[in-house]
Amino acid sequence: MKRQQLLLINVLLAATTVYAGSSKYDRAGDTAAFSRLKTLVGEWEADTQMGKAHLSYELIAGGTALVERETAEKMAPMLTVYHLDGDRLMLTHYCMAGNQPRMQARSFNSETGELEFQFLDANSLTNSGAGHMHNARFHFTDSNHLSTEWDFFENGQKKFTETAQYTRVR
Repeated sequence: MKRQQLLLINVLLAATTVYAGSSKYDRAGDTAAFSRLKTLVGEWEADTQMGKAHLSYELIAGGTALVERETAEKMAPMLTVYHLDGDRLMLTHYCMAGNQPRMQARSFNSETGELEFQFLDANSLTNSGAGHMHNARFHFTDSNHLSTEWDFFENGQKKFTETAQYTRVR
């Protein structure tokens, strides 16, 4: 019996060590991802299902927050703010759906330029099934090209994905 308990304790300690190491790696990745996001400062355009889309990125608050303003021909303007919360990379999306989902970065690969955010919580959801942006993915192709995918969820399921390929114009 004691041998089984000792084995269980060793397994739990090993798992805890692996988890702690991975969370440190993730936080370091979040800092690198935020540095990469900051390089977006400027103006970007894309042809989308909503017509010509325009993104404007601006650093504010002494470089601690990145503001993204999005406009398109067939939709209301929206705003997204990216920032580090301690070591966590977060975004708050001020959506034309009238709510403000918050997402946390879950992965960043500096070699491929892939950054993924997942839903954390939201303000102003009328109910748990209300439509909202839930996940977002970015692909930094190079310094002048960016691809985005935003998943819209309703009633707990993905309803659609908005995709765009942006080119820097300034």
